[in-house]
Parts: sequence; C-alpha cells; structure tokens
Amino acid sequence: MTGKRHGPSFKKHMIKLAECPDCQGRGVVQGVFHELGCDTCSATGWIDRWTNRPMPLEELAIQLGMNLRAVLRQVEQLKNPQASGPEATYQGSNRRGAGGTNYSGD
Repeated sequence: MTGKRHGPSFKKHMIKLAECPDCQGRGVVQGVFHELGCDTCSATGWIDRWTNRPMPLEELAIQLGMNLRAVLRQVEQLKNPQASGPEATYQGSNRRGAGGTNYSGD
C-alpha cells in the first residue's frame, strides 16, 4: 500500500492565521452609534491568511489551540537555551574523569 487515497487526512495541519483587515483583529467595527460585530471575520478577529475568508468556529478553535501550543514551545526553547560550540563540553558531565567525574582537561 502506497498511502492514503481519499478521505480526511490523518493529522490536522496548522493553517496560517491573519488579523482581519477590516477590524484589525478586534472582532468589532464602529457603527454610527455603537460597535457592531465584524462581518468579514464573523466577529472573531481572525481570517485564513491564504483565502482571506473566515473559518468555521470549530476549525478556528482548533487552529488557535495549535498556534498557542507552537508559541508556548518557542517560549520554552528561548527560556532554556542549549549551549553550542566549545562551551557545550563544559556545561554537562562528560564522564571522563576518575570515577566517572567530569574532566575538562585543565
């Protein structure tokens, strides 16, 4: 079997989101006397970047969750930078010294 031929995909793919150009991501536009829900983005503030159309609310909730998890992963990676280059050998134990201790060659 060479792969999937028809039907929905096995995994959800992240859709690039953009702020609505009409309401600037607020979800509301200024009416004559009060604020109204934006018709362009269905009052969510987000649209599909490639089609410039609003997404169904169920799909938007999934996509916002996926985007949030991706951003949280990036934040965690920035909080815990990994050492690279010559300093990487000094950060962890290389287990080369007497009794399995760290040996730095100094």
